[in-house]
Parts: sequence; structure tokens; C-alpha cells
Amino acid sequence: MIYLDNAATGGSKPQKVLEATLSAMKYLNANAGRSGHRLSFLAASEIYLTRKILNEYFNGFSLERVVFTQNCTHALNLAIFGSLKEGDEVITTRTEHNSVLRPLYALRNSGQITLKFVDCDFQSVSAKDVEKVLTDKTAMVAIGGASNVTGSENDIGGIGELLKDSKAVFLVDGAQAAGHIRIDMKRQNIDMLCLAGHKGLFSVQGAGALLFSEKVNPRPSVFGGTGIDTFNENMPDSYPEALEAGTLNLPAIISLKEGIRYLRENEEYIWRKIINLSEYLTELLASRPYAKVYSIPNACGITAFSHAEIPSQELASKLSEDYDIAVRGGFHCAPLMHEFLKTEKWGLVRVSLSHFNTKKEISALINALDEISLS
Repeated sequence: MIYLDNAATGGSKPQKVLEATLSAMKYLNANAGRSGHRLSFLAASEIYLTRKILNEYFNGFSLERVVFTQNCTHALNLAIFGSLKEGDEVITTRTEHNSVLRPLYALRNSGQITLKFVDCDFQSVSAKDVEKVLTDKTAMVAIGGASNVTGSENDIGGIGELLKDSKAVFLVDGAQAAGHIRIDMKRQNIDMLCLAGHKGLFSVQGAGALLFSEKVNPRPSVFGGTGIDTFNENMPDSYPEALEAGTLNLPAIISLKEGIRYLRENEEYIWRKIINLSEYLTELLASRPYAKVYSIPNACGITAFSHAEIPSQELASKLSEDYDIAVRGGFHCAPLMHEFLKTEKWGLVRVSLSHFNTKKEISALINALDEISLS
């Protein structure tokens, strides 16, 4: 199969990531922090090293404020439900994924928060856009680093600068952006960063993370064993244990460590190749009379387009069934973005690239689309 659905999950993993995952599953079946034997200590050491590399790569605030989650959705829920309180005002944008929108809707619909939306400017959001709706009552600004529909980057650096002296917490959904664009929590004044390991960070599925500053102290939303403070009826007061109830996914966490190491060692090559492939794909699609392209070349490697006659989900199915090419059709869990783009009827086909893809694979996609359009 030609896999061009990397924005959903990375289709190819570096060899060291696969080896580390398999080794953990074969030789490190132990529960970190739950026992005093050698394997338990070794598991705890691997988790510590992964926290350390995450904190270093994203210039976080401390190892204790790096919390592992199941995925980015889990991290976002932890950040949103754990930080907001009744009466808070929250600003978000029309570029957001449902992983941001639905937790906020749940709080708004139950009367706990008020919610404001920032409109897009050519698919992205600037600091000036946020400033228009920012007030002294704003408790949180929640925004994605990049759109999962078009790949357009939001101005997280400018927004962070805007919020630097504000009481508002700056929450960034890094699901699509992390690993593709530079994210520096301290420099960009990001208070909470939510990550998906299995996309641009090259881990296997099952490892996400929440990194947060001293400006915010999230409350736990999952309760259970932590390996410490056993006789306390409540969750421990200290991080990360307060937010990490239950057994962590050790093989996925170890794979995340190796994924970030691979990224750190190769990021210039990775980023340059993705941009080059994105430019190549966008240029070829834009020259086709049947295609309307909604993306410009971008670091996330995402190109969204519509077909003049074929709904996106039908076209994606044809590519899979007849040509063994994986793309994604539909609405990509981003309803407000499709309303803004006026694509809520048929959706868009999203082609998302990694540096493991090739121009030959892109040419095969274009040839398949040409054949489908002529039939």
C-alpha cells in the first residue's frame, strides 16, 4: 500500500523505534514504581528518561510537569477539565479538532464556562485575531499549533507573546504540529502543551503527553493507584503522580523516547523533505482541472483538496480499493473548519505526507486521480 494518511497516524516508524518497542514487550514486562525489583527500577528509569527528553525537546518547565497520557485527546481532556472552573471565559478557534471542541462544549453546555470563537484569516489564526476577543475575564486560550485539515500553522509564538502578562492560560494542541514545526514552551509562553506521540514524534500508538508550567496546576480526572501515598484517600499532591493513575504504557513510552531521539538527530532532513514533497504534491494537484486545493505547501505535509464531481469519502474509497492508496476523506473531526471552508457537504480529501514518502508515490496518486477522473 502507498500510505498517505500520516496526519491520522504515522504509517512508517524508524527502525530504532520498532526495536525498542519490541524489546520492551519481550524483556521489560514490569510495572514502574510498583515493585522494588530490578525490572521495576529499570522500567522507572526508562520512563524518567522519556520525561527528560520530552522536557528538553519542547523546553518545558520541569520533569515533574511532564505527564504521560493515552493520547493527545486524553491530554487535552486532562488539561481542559483539570484547569477550568465555573465562571471561566475561554477563547478557542474555528480551526480546532473535536478533541479541543467537545470538552469545551461539554463545559459550556453544562453552564460552567462561556466560550468565544476566533475566526480564521486564510485558514490560520494570528495574535491580532485573538486580541480582538481577549478580555480581563479570559481564563484560557486553547488553540492548535496547526490545522489537521489544511496543515496551516497558527501563530502560537505571537499569541504566546500576547498572553505573556495575562492571567489566561495558553493551551496548545500539538497533535499535528509537534515534530513538524519548532515548539518551545518557554520562548512561546505556552502554559500547557498536549502531544500525540504516534504522528510527528514517531512513537507507536498509545503514548501521549501533557507538559505544563507553574502557572497552572491541573486537577486529576482519573483516580487510582500511583505506587506512592497508599493510605491517602485522595490522589497524591505531587506531580506527575497526581495525574498518572494506573499502569503506564511502557512499550509506547519507550518508543516515544526513541522517536524523539530520531527526530532530534534528523529534523533538518525530515523537515526539508516534507516541505519539498508538499510543494511537489500541491503543484501537481493545482494543475488538475478536477481538483480544488485548500492547502499551501506546509511543514506538516498536509494537502487537502476537493474533486469537482466525486465526494471526498467516495474518492478516498476508490483510491483504497482500486489503487491501494491510503488517504482520508470526510470531515477530519474538524466541523468548524469545514464550515469556514464551505466544504461541509462533501468534505475534503486529505493527503498527508511523511519523510518516508517519495515523489514516485505522489506521482502514483496523481495518475490514479487522473484515471478516476477520466472514467
